Amino acid sequence: MSENAGIPNGWEWAKLGDVCEIILGQSPTSDTYNVIKEGLPFFQGKAEFTELYPIPEKWCSKPNKIAEPFDILLSVRAPVGAINIADKQCCIGRGLAAIRYPENYKFICHYLKSIEQILDAKGTGTTFKAISGEIIREQSVPIPPILEQHRIVAKIEALFSSLDKGIESLKTAQQQLKVYRQAVLKWAFEGKLTNDYVKDGELPDGWKWVKLGDLAEKIQTGPFGSQLHKEDYTVGGIPLINPMHIKDGFIVADTSFSISKIKRDSLPNYILKEGDVIMGRRGEMGRCGLVNKKEDGWFCGTGSLYIRPKGKIVNSFFLYHCLKGETVKKYLDENAAGTTMANLNSKIVTDIPVPLPLLHEQQAIVSEIESRLSVCDKLEESITHSLKQAEALRQSILKKAFEGKLVPQDPNDESANVLLERIKAEKEKNKQEKKVKLKR
Repeated sequence: MSENAGIPNGWEWAKLGDVCEIILGQSPTSDTYNVIKEGLPFFQGKAEFTELYPIPEKWCSKPNKIAEPFDILLSVRAPVGAINIADKQCCIGRGLAAIRYPENYKFICHYLKSIEQILDAKGTGTTFKAISGEIIREQSVPIPPILEQHRIVAKIEALFSSLDKGIESLKTAQQQLKVYRQAVLKWAFEGKLTNDYVKDGELPDGWKWVKLGDLAEKIQTGPFGSQLHKEDYTVGGIPLINPMHIKDGFIVADTSFSISKIKRDSLPNYILKEGDVIMGRRGEMGRCGLVNKKEDGWFCGTGSLYIRPKGKIVNSFFLYHCLKGETVKKYLDENAAGTTMANLNSKIVTDIPVPLPLLHEQQAIVSEIESRLSVCDKLEESITHSLKQAEALRQSILKKAFEGKLVPQDPNDESANVLLERIKAEKEKNKQEKKVKLKR
């Protein structure tokens, strides 16, 4: 939203520092922090923010700067512009500023949310961006009559309430799709997608349990550290595939994490071929992807391993879908080695149990899986698009609100000029009272 956008008659532009009290945070000494809830909740920045109110991780026994209930907490550094509301008295560190507007704190809160990107653009700094107290105080804010402020807030909250219900329904649908995807894989490898009558806990006729090692031409873990040195890595070469490059079943290369063709060819055991299934062997278990034509010739990274299927026994797509299912993930979670970080080796992977039908039924199962998951992909895409539209609508509502286009103006309302004069007089009165107290 442009800061110079036109505003209706009866409204006034003002500086935030002229209408609000601005309290810049100051971090107390570390020996006053605690986790036993002694003193006030202590907030340092956006890390403690939730949708509305911050959640404390620390408390402070000797706070320097205090925010009161209903103060707006503004993140002033790394990142700039995020907003929460203080729901109780709290201590604020230097990553926050408290903005106090007793007239109608929700009005200012919604306005600051509408200009979050503008505030972020004002941040400066090389290590991380930050804004100063001066920038906050000088920030322009449109001020309507006080009764109109209340009407605007009521309308925003009514519209947001409806919008939030829609977003909640979309996110519920997203979760249901995830559950359905796993259910499809479960049914597939129980034989229920291609057989009419299958007893629970039993495989269909013609199926058998085998170990993954019986289906693999090769199971190869990535190279040891000594086989690759720091100087071997380059930019724009042959991509290395580690667990971080396997996302939702897709292999997503990072060209900044690669090796030269000469180095790759010197380590032929780790070169990936179309039809291989690559799996992360560290951290999150069950993360795997299918090597397609595009990835043929890429390199298996140290944190990964790959399975090269015996094509006359098992379909690559069948094996890929089987290995990314919850049953295999559970098996790997239960059998992975390591205490600090779960880790797979060739023996664990070789022993993965796989339900195996004949090759022609494998192909039919793959067809059923991909047909159903294709529908899921389209629904997921539609939901993602709708969520983006909902966020755009939220910003549109805020834009209209602060241009005076969300609710009608009432000529009988006391003008914003009168409100600003009253705020100015109140600030001057408080200032004089503080001086008197200091003299005493």
